Amino acid sequence: MENFWPVPYLIEPYNLALDAVLTFIVSTLLTVMIQAEAQAFAATFLGDQRVGAKDRFHFNAFLHLDVWGTLCFLAGGFGWAKPIAVDATRFAHPRTYLIITRLAGPIANLLLANIAASLVFLLSKVEIDAHVFGMVLGVNVTTAVYNFVPIPPLAAGSLLTALIPPKLHRLNWYLNQIGASLLVAWCLLERLSPPGLIRPYLDDLVKKVFAFILGL
Repeated sequence: MENFWPVPYLIEPYNLALDAVLTFIVSTLLTVMIQAEAQAFAATFLGDQRVGAKDRFHFNAFLHLDVWGTLCFLAGGFGWAKPIAVDATRFAHPRTYLIITRLAGPIANLLLANIAASLVFLLSKVEIDAHVFGMVLGVNVTTAVYNFVPIPPLAAGSLLTALIPPKLHRLNWYLNQIGASLLVAWCLLERLSPPGLIRPYLDDLVKKVFAFILGL
């Protein structure tokens, strides 16, 4: 792991490395795109099929960016994509399938991390710089691990929001907005007051998953 940028990678405003920041941005866009498209695939596969839906299967990462999610990437090295619109009433098992749809995002991030790790392995054998794929690996692992924290709008937060009746959909919206702002504030607070109370444990898990995927 010492051959790559720090995992999780955090942008340091007072010590910017242009190549690292650009690689992080590209990795973030890939992370967001795969997370959103995985949700779209899962929703469609499970029954919420939509003809000509503009928010699905366009593979344009910029259209999947969420404002709070992007701020969280910049502040904490992880984030989330703009949630794919889902009509849970089309599912045979609405709450269960909605949770599966949301969790498809971080699961896809782990799959992309494995692909990146394979490329790191192959390139290292022919002595080609694999730093770009190392960053893709790190950002996807970080995002996947943090998205299993059950706080809306993170993917596992659907374990809570899926229990809200459809007629209270505004409550769902408020929970996501409040959760998003709290997550960004938490990331900033943890950075201003190191080492933090919770982040060290999650970051340690990120490093272990990163090392496991790389076979270290």
